[in-house]
Amino acid sequence: MPDQPFTHEDLKRILREGAGADESAELDGDILDVEFAALGFESLAMLETGSRIEREYDITLVDDALSVTQTPRALIELVNAQLGALRGR
Repeated sequence: MPDQPFTHEDLKRILREGAGADESAELDGDILDVEFAALGFESLAMLETGSRIEREYDITLVDDALSVTQTPRALIELVNAQLGALRGR
């Protein structure tokens, strides 16, 4: 488990690597509050993103986490809450 918080840059990297977003995907602007669907990420891509986050950060996201967290900001906050809970043990 990394000691650093999960960041916007981490999410962009994982989306590009795992969800099939190519370098032309518009992930560099102010996208924190834009819904993943509007960014072109469908449910299958988000499942892969969630799986990669779980493996890389050694956390378990709740079953409906990716349907509830519809924006990058919400997903980043959820991951950081999970990381914080693990560090607090």
